[in-house]
Amino acid sequence: MGFTLVEKILGRATGQRDVRAGDVVEPRVSMAMSHENAALVLNQFQEIFTGTGLEPRVWDRERIAIIFDHRVPAESSKTATNQKKVREFVAAQGITRFHDIRGDEGGICHQILPENGYVRPAWVVVGTDSHTTSHGALGAFSFGIGATEMAAVWALGRALNVTVPGTIKVVVEGELRPGVAPKDLILHLIGRLTAQGANFKVIEFHGETIRRMSTSGRLTLCNMTVEAGATSGIVPPDEETLRYLREEAGVSEIPEDTLLSPDADAHYQEELAVDASTLEPQVACPHSVDNVKPVSAVAGTRVHQIVIGSCTNGRLDDLEAAAAILRGRKVAAGTRMLVFPASFRVYMAALERGYVGDLLRAGAVVMNPGCGPCLGVHQGALGDGEVALATTNRNFKGRMGNPKSEVYLCSPAVAAASALTGAITDPREVN
Repeated sequence: MGFTLVEKILGRATGQRDVRAGDVVEPRVSMAMSHENAALVLNQFQEIFTGTGLEPRVWDRERIAIIFDHRVPAESSKTATNQKKVREFVAAQGITRFHDIRGDEGGICHQILPENGYVRPAWVVVGTDSHTTSHGALGAFSFGIGATEMAAVWALGRALNVTVPGTIKVVVEGELRPGVAPKDLILHLIGRLTAQGANFKVIEFHGETIRRMSTSGRLTLCNMTVEAGATSGIVPPDEETLRYLREEAGVSEIPEDTLLSPDADAHYQEELAVDASTLEPQVACPHSVDNVKPVSAVAGTRVHQIVIGSCTNGRLDDLEAAAAILRGRKVAAGTRMLVFPASFRVYMAALERGYVGDLLRAGAVVMNPGCGPCLGVHQGALGDGEVALATTNRNFKGRMGNPKSEVYLCSPAVAAASALTGAITDPREVN
């Protein structure tokens, strides 16, 4: 019996020939990522060395990435103090991949990693954030862990007690119709699987639709696999992966033996087929990501706040889609629109192409890259009884800062079309 892609990656990372779903392994980690919660990780890390007489030192200062993105700029003195603590730790340890609150290098962690070449095919990537699943878009096994587990990774360079997940194979064929995006595809899939349908499994994406899809779209898919309970999502590396790494991430050397593929006779715990050509825009309704309906079923729902951005849909093609709809038009009276580019590199590219100007002239407020409203901490909390429509990845009760509000999830095109009308709108009906 052959091997799935994740079984192959974990076999490579452990030096074992026969790694199967259900095995418990301790793979070598290629990249370990944290954001502001690095403050908690470093406390746990220092405790590991307490009483040993050894100086706390990370296993590899070039294999750790720390990015401030969840609370930027700091919304409180407590956050500012924790960020100061992390800066001091980074300097003391000589950690090289640190992205502070800066206009020349900052952004959301799940955008910073791929656009800077911090993720490669066949790597094992861990992060203290559930949406670390994103990086499977580049053929890596990438998953979220807790602060204590990350402290051990910082010390040892290995992820401890990892149960090899089984895999669900998803084959997507057909062409996405105009107005339908990768976000609609993953929302449809989550609705089909349910919020627990992929618990402790990997979703492995295949099919002509995926092969034609940009890395940006693949990042959207893998980002949201966790909303079906998945440990990770993954796309086998192909020509698009190589193009992105070389042309956009500046990676010059990609060893041939890292371009792994699952075996034809690999064992999958479930196989699903999706005909992309039949999909219409999708909307996840309160208060669960798997409460998915076609946009036609919720069209006309009043919206007070539109949010475009986050690690899910804040990349350049997302802003381009929104700007194309809003260009020369105005956001509806009584509706707020907030836009969060995924990184300052994306922000600058959007400025150069005129997308930011289009959005501003339409009445949108373009913010700094960050996770503020998605996290519900700042920069976009909702009032009692308000409704938000967002391109973010979660709509749990209270997710956008207020349990007395409601959040719907959608693609950038649906969000932009709805901004024009002040109600959920099918982008295909906006001329």
